[in-house]
Amino acid sequence: MTYHPDTYQALSFSTAREQFLAGTRRPSEFLEACLETIRQREPVVQAWVVLNEEGARAAARESDQRYQAGQPLSQIDGMPVGIKDLIETKDMPTQMGSPAYAGCFPKRDSALVRALRDAGAIILGKTVTTALGFLDPGPTTNAFDPQRTPGGSSSGSGAAVGAKMVPVAIGSQLVGSVLRPASFNANWALKPTFGGINRGERLGYSQSHVGIHAGCAQDMWATAMEIVTRVGGDPGHPGLYGGLSAPAPHKPRRLAVMETEGWTRLDASSKAAFEALLGKLADEGVDIVRRADLLLLDLFEQSIATATANMLRLISWEQRWSLENLVEQHPGTLGPSLLRQLESGRGVTLETFRQDLALRDLARQRLAALDTHCDALISPASCGPAPRLDATKNTPFPTGDVSFSCVSSYVGAPAVTAPLLSVEGMPFGVQLVGQPHQDERVTAIARWMAQAMAPARS
Repeated sequence: MTYHPDTYQALSFSTAREQFLAGTRRPSEFLEACLETIRQREPVVQAWVVLNEEGARAAARESDQRYQAGQPLSQIDGMPVGIKDLIETKDMPTQMGSPAYAGCFPKRDSALVRALRDAGAIILGKTVTTALGFLDPGPTTNAFDPQRTPGGSSSGSGAAVGAKMVPVAIGSQLVGSVLRPASFNANWALKPTFGGINRGERLGYSQSHVGIHAGCAQDMWATAMEIVTRVGGDPGHPGLYGGLSAPAPHKPRRLAVMETEGWTRLDASSKAAFEALLGKLADEGVDIVRRADLLLLDLFEQSIATATANMLRLISWEQRWSLENLVEQHPGTLGPSLLRQLESGRGVTLETFRQDLALRDLARQRLAALDTHCDALISPASCGPAPRLDATKNTPFPTGDVSFSCVSSYVGAPAVTAPLLSVEGMPFGVQLVGQPHQDERVTAIARWMAQAMAPARS
């Protein structure tokens, strides 16, 4: 399937909801359309671990009744949602993409899943994750080309939205696991400020986030805020700030180009597409600043030049204890990437961990120093379109290069991926990164960019 942002029409729940409110369509009908798409596309895409069709239909019938009575619970009442299979659900297993957790069924809802149910959303199924949310891939293929990776670790969530199986799916990001699959599958995606959306039981790592994949910005933002309104952010964190509805498009005054360590690995076609976008933004009156123009930006770039390696060391220290337990209790279940992480963790000392924390703190300080110099940072969301599966199979990053998508996790800042570009007939997302707690502002800028670029593309 050839992708182009001019012609691709994503699945939008907010549009369908207008029909529910007008009484011309029912949530049950919308759900059945999603299930039909799943039946058609799932044999190839393989985005789902398990579906709860019976439970989803029952929830949709309840939503039908609320709309008929003029009493929907929220702006996402009746929305079918996929849940990444790292996040617990009371009515489906949580197997985390790993044979060590095969058949694991905690029979409880994570905080965010409970919030979605309380808002009337329909929990349709569990989406494929890479093993334990790391780098060893599952069976999922890209929504637009089955010979390419969907990205990871939120592989199924990104592909399910890209394939129009559901309007929204929940993902999580430790390194680049929300933003990169979004770029590869033409999703809108929000990776919030660290702690901005309640992670529930996923609190073990100092860089992990819950994120939202969606077909449109309105659904992305509404889902995030309906969750946060009910269960907040992580314990001790204030959660996302902003209104329930997506912020109005906002034109930025100045955007700073963020190169990251991935800039030199960006292929020529992808770089040309991104530079053309920057040119169009400049034509719209946006000041585009680069590292050669602003010392503080160059200093920030220096502090993220080794972000990938620093992050992986931090994670290997924090992850080591759980991996040691798995090796003891479930030998032979860890894939090559997780085994490399375990070996790395065994070699990390407390002093090294502290040094990496200090480097991360420095990067966060240098991001803060840019606050008054630009409205947001802009970059590709990935190192080009989704790579082919045979090209990544034996590489350190079998689900794609993480260098662009990891930075916002490293600095704990909000990031939005918008599906604005195509390369080789495949999606290629653009990423905006803001200051912590500026999630709403970054979303507003991303919406303006999508609006402003549409006439130029047509």
